[in-house]
Amino acid sequence: MAEVRKAACPLNCWDSCGFNVTIEQDRVVKVEGDPEHPITQGKICGRGRMLETRTNSTQRLLHPLKKVNGTFEQISWEQALDEIADKLKGIKEQYGTTAILHSHDYANNGILKNIDQRFFNCYGGVTELYGSLCWGAGIEAQKWDFGNAWSHEPDDLYNSKNIIVWGRNVARTNMHFYEKLLEVKKQGAKIYVIDPLFNATAKIADEHITIKPGMDGLLAAGVIKEMLRLGLEDREFIEQSTHGFANLVQLLDGISLEKLSEMTEVPTTVMKKLAHVYADKPTATYMGLGLQRYTNGGNTIRLIDALAAISGNIGIAGGGANYANLQVGQSFAFDELTLAHRRKDHRQFSIMKQAEEVLMATDPEIKMIVVTCGNPLTQVPDTHVVEKAFSTVETLVVIDQFMTDTAMLADYVLPAANAFEEEDLYYSSMYHHYVNYGPKLVSSPGEAQPDLWIWTQLAGRLGFGEDFNFSRDEWLEMTLKPLKEKGMTLEKLKAQHTLELPVEKIPWHDHKFQTPTGKFEFTARQKGHLGHLTLAVPDESKWENPELAEKYPYQLLTIHPMRSNHSQNFHLLTAKPKVKVEIAPNIAEGLGLENGDCVRVWNDRGEVKGFISILTKAHPDTINIDEGIWKRFGGSVNQLTSSRESDNGLGSTLYDCRVNLEKLN
Repeated sequence: MAEVRKAACPLNCWDSCGFNVTIEQDRVVKVEGDPEHPITQGKICGRGRMLETRTNSTQRLLHPLKKVNGTFEQISWEQALDEIADKLKGIKEQYGTTAILHSHDYANNGILKNIDQRFFNCYGGVTELYGSLCWGAGIEAQKWDFGNAWSHEPDDLYNSKNIIVWGRNVARTNMHFYEKLLEVKKQGAKIYVIDPLFNATAKIADEHITIKPGMDGLLAAGVIKEMLRLGLEDREFIEQSTHGFANLVQLLDGISLEKLSEMTEVPTTVMKKLAHVYADKPTATYMGLGLQRYTNGGNTIRLIDALAAISGNIGIAGGGANYANLQVGQSFAFDELTLAHRRKDHRQFSIMKQAEEVLMATDPEIKMIVVTCGNPLTQVPDTHVVEKAFSTVETLVVIDQFMTDTAMLADYVLPAANAFEEEDLYYSSMYHHYVNYGPKLVSSPGEAQPDLWIWTQLAGRLGFGEDFNFSRDEWLEMTLKPLKEKGMTLEKLKAQHTLELPVEKIPWHDHKFQTPTGKFEFTARQKGHLGHLTLAVPDESKWENPELAEKYPYQLLTIHPMRSNHSQNFHLLTAKPKVKVEIAPNIAEGLGLENGDCVRVWNDRGEVKGFISILTKAHPDTINIDEGIWKRFGGSVNQLTSSRESDNGLGSTLYDCRVNLEKLN
């Protein structure tokens, strides 16, 4: 007899949807949206629907595997855990705990996925990663400006007169925001999309503004300059609630609007129009993640923040510089869950440069890498260096549901349960402020086990099992402890399936910021010279490196795929994936290319071969190849990308990438 159960999407994306999951004979047979969810209201994307395929796939890992003489052999959990525990003990005694690298990302957003941090902290502290491939530069930038990275709640959009969607294709990545855009447009709001690509979101805009990739901050600077010339700035907000405005004025006095137009490849008329749009409050700015994946990425977000600030669109209904919403995750007791104080030793590698750091590490060398919630061989930039590093380490342990590119290199592969096979809580750290309950719905196939079980077993073998001696309910109650006094209990969440978290729905409405000055900081006081805004450009641009730009004339973007959350689903798609090289019309015309032509895309770091798809509209000399494609389907676009860090050291430079292209016979 089929049964429909409420559940939650585990994918770490903007929407964090509510599900109705049909179960029959201990098997997931359908995944649909929950119409009662207050935000997602029954609509889910293709990636969410793919969770049924992921759950039931015959490609699932069913047993622990050990590589013996280059071939994987099935072993028991007892053998796998005993051997891994023995290696952890031996490394700790001989080299110290930081000879272990914990390579992790955030592919799934379950709260208990953070238990791996508790394990390694109780072990004594290992080499961990800092920064983010995804959004790190922008998060750090907003912390410099506001003291935190908070966004307006979704329904505040109905208060906006103008909406700027800046480098964010919400039709692909944030479908419920896209639905709201359609609604507010009918009510009279004006929508402006700023993006190098004419995407599905741009199609519904009142105006699409195309821009040279990586030059978004300079566009914001141009709009600010014009606002100041016309006297459209909010003087009261600037004088009472900001710090360092004079430094910004001095910066802009040193460049003309015409020069900014030349560099951004945006007409001055557009900059002048946007000045009036921002002055016509309330104007909301919604930023994407791609525009900060450049060497100048943090500065880019800070200049857009500055535009929202000088126009008086901070702390008002219908306004905001909306990038992330960290206050949602800050509602939970992660410190108690992870026990950071238990680590006795600690070392950090940049997530972007983790491969180089592994190869160069001394005192101690990296002897073991443990990979959780990620697939570095497709997702970390400069694939060839990543493969070398992960291949040469003495022991590589991967916990996953499938034999990914990274798992293929491993010495031990441990089969993990998926979201429908374990109980957890899920939330969105980027968009809405609701926490969703995800119950266990079905049994895991074969011998697959939840991550929590794996860490508990290893903890027992290493002598700190008492730190994991909690029931599932006790773990979840631990994370909800800060909310208990507000009446938000695990029992209530289980009964209602979703709860609204107590967040500031209009951040900074009292103009009290979490910065050292208590004000919005155009100049980040604590950062010294680094805290000054600049007119920085991408490293791989003609303005910074003209010789490289001549050798590699095209700008490469690597956006999120439509059907896969990063690399998670390519092996499950009905049609065999292939590398699609999307190009601007001027490239096709200049090189005589047609749809379907086989081409090679290359630079000094590597090459990718794929098939041409000519974009209807795109900024000249722009190419896109979706990220996440597995080696067996043509290989990751990260064979071309750089592991350089952003200006503030916490973000990637995945879009700061020049390439050349040629047709293959």
